[in-house]
Amino acid sequence: MHRKSHRKHGEHEAESLTRRLFLKGALATSGVLGPLASPTLLAQRALPDALPASSGVALRLAETLSRVTFEALPPLAVEHAKMIVASTLASAALGSDFETTVIVRDLANEHAGKPEGSVWFDGTRLPADEAARVNAMQSDAAASDDSDIRNTAHYGTALTSVGLAIGERSGASGRDLLRAIVIGYEAAGRLGEARVGGRGGIHASQIVGFAGAAAGAILLDLGDEQMAQALGLAAFTMGGLSIGTTSWARQYMGATAAYCGAYSALLASRGYKVNDESLDGRGGWVGVYGGGDAQGVLADRDEWGIVRFLAIKLWPGAHPFSGTVEAAVNAIREAGVPADDVTRILIAGPNRQSIEGSRRPGDYSAAITSLPYFVASAVKDRDFSWVHATPAKMFDPALHSLMDRVDIDPEPPAVEYEWGWGGTVTLVTRSGARFTSTVDAPRGSGPRGIDWADVDAKYRALMPSSRLSRRRIEESLEMIHGLERVDDINEITRLLT
Repeated sequence: MHRKSHRKHGEHEAESLTRRLFLKGALATSGVLGPLASPTLLAQRALPDALPASSGVALRLAETLSRVTFEALPPLAVEHAKMIVASTLASAALGSDFETTVIVRDLANEHAGKPEGSVWFDGTRLPADEAARVNAMQSDAAASDDSDIRNTAHYGTALTSVGLAIGERSGASGRDLLRAIVIGYEAAGRLGEARVGGRGGIHASQIVGFAGAAAGAILLDLGDEQMAQALGLAAFTMGGLSIGTTSWARQYMGATAAYCGAYSALLASRGYKVNDESLDGRGGWVGVYGGGDAQGVLADRDEWGIVRFLAIKLWPGAHPFSGTVEAAVNAIREAGVPADDVTRILIAGPNRQSIEGSRRPGDYSAAITSLPYFVASAVKDRDFSWVHATPAKMFDPALHSLMDRVDIDPEPPAVEYEWGWGGTVTLVTRSGARFTSTVDAPRGSGPRGIDWADVDAKYRALMPSSRLSRRRIEESLEMIHGLERVDDINEITRLLT
């Protein structure tokens, strides 16, 4: 079995930069971190009185991305694409029996239609766009999918669900799927950057639709014009409100983004056309929702987004809490005292002006979006893992007093953070001792380096929820590790039933 551990990001940098990337230049990181995860930080901006005439950003972006071959992709981008597939399937296994999944799956089965894409772990075959929707619902339901560390958009769910469904339909190979994932990630990430400084209250799922549209266009082998139309169709279709993050609306938006991407690509393949200036014209997507810098979508980069910004979730719940919960684990382990000896749990970080979430979460959705639950659990158990998504942990009365001790640090340490997910935790004990830990980019993220051992552990921990046999789980994981050698995507989906 192929088990190649990842080196750290920096060790690949020279290799990545010497390979033939599709564009050269400096990646501007300022101003692209975290605002979609914290809508209150977005400045409300009116549509400018005048925007430049459309320069065909959708078409130029399509021309740039569609010409990139699999051979031109840096090895780390390909490895990260494979990790996305493994992580998404694992997350989907955990969410396969959630009530939201059951509702959407039942409706899709009632509608049925042409058997093109497989519903994972179920075996039912549906039209590709419907299969993508159901499978994305499974992955998003448990909130265990990957994120982009710039903006907390869960591209991997859409890329994997759309990629496998349309890949089955078109008879794509593993190399085709990996190329589509890398390109789809890039398209959505660039458009996500164009959202910076735009309207508040828009959920990040809005940009996830672009990932599926671009990936679907690649797998359907659309030309540049049709790929541009797919992106335009996604711009007209996909919405999303941040207020839905703590309800069933969250997974609905994720599933709808996948459906939007797949359907946009399929429509474009039939010749459906929308405005050429749908992204960059006055009244277009960037002008209405974003900061107005449509040309930034075409700016030079020296690195693929999937290499720099991918973050694989290694524990359940809100991914922007990852740095903080990891810091809490570090601090209590350093303190070496019982949790009852901790009198205060002080939180600081670039996006930590208030305590987010309930101190008494009453259900799964509330628990996985509660910072007090994350941090108190980490202090109590000296760890935070998949077990903390279970009722036994979520409703443990012993956590109540610890959650009440979580507060914003009134005098935070002087820390410079590069990433919006960074966090600092200070524990104060009964003796007055203080133990502080800071984590900027969390474990499992591109800046820290993502290790296959962590991805494999997640896969093996969550996939049993799919009710697949242990043999099938291991066979599918091995196939994902060698995905570039798979001749037909159907070989993978057959292992998922």
